[in-house]
Amino acid sequence: MTRENTNSEKLAHTVVEAIQDKKGEQIKLLDLRSLDNAVSDFFIICEAQSSPQINAIFESVDENVKKQLGEDPFQIEGRAESTWVLMDYVNVVVHIFKPEARDFYKLEALWADAKVKNY
Repeated sequence: MTRENTNSEKLAHTVVEAIQDKKGEQIKLLDLRSLDNAVSDFFIICEAQSSPQINAIFESVDENVKKQLGEDPFQIEGRAESTWVLMDYVNVVVHIFKPEARDFYKLEALWADAKVKNY
């Protein structure tokens, strides 16, 4: 395992813990490292029941990753709408969905060959 993969794993687990701190639901960690043409090492997908909870999860992830690992997201999308917020840390991409948006986009189905860990 390379140093980069170890850092990706540490980042992914830090993100999951931050999501759990704010009661994110249906948390899945998709390990994409063994897939051809994967856009990152990990996708983390979770649900929140409301826009305020989505924002709380976003803030928790942002603060914990910054505090523990000194990293900021490369890109953030969807903050204004708060139905699907994407936090791109390059090797780890975080998706925070309202349940109806998650059902609509079906990211897990797009990456069905990934190794999945449920939390």
